[in-house]
Amino acid sequence: MKLIAASLAAVALILPVSLPAVAQSHAGHGSMSAAQSTSKVDGEIRKIDKTAGKVTIKHGEIKQMGMPPMTMMFPVKDKALLDKVKEGDRVLFSLASEGGSMVVTAIEPAKR
Repeated sequence: MKLIAASLAAVALILPVSLPAVAQSHAGHGSMSAAQSTSKVDGEIRKIDKTAGKVTIKHGEIKQMGMPPMTMMFPVKDKALLDKVKEGDRVLFSLASEGGSMVVTAIEPAKR
């Protein structure tokens, strides 16, 4: 019984320290380093929030980050980027890692 109590006490001490590190390692949704940015990624604008400086994009695979196609909301580096596109537009965009988050650094309508 004492061994179980000691084991539980050890887990209780270690768990709060290890969980933030695990959560942080998955916070970026990929494996992009701070200095890395993506080449142009194909996507479709689903929603634009100019006030918050965010855009929701249904994107294709992002190989550099090991991300499958999905729909995600991203902050933009410069809100003026959002003036170049509208909901429903097919786009090409680039991402960079800033402060542990992926940020849209460039976006333009895709040529059809």
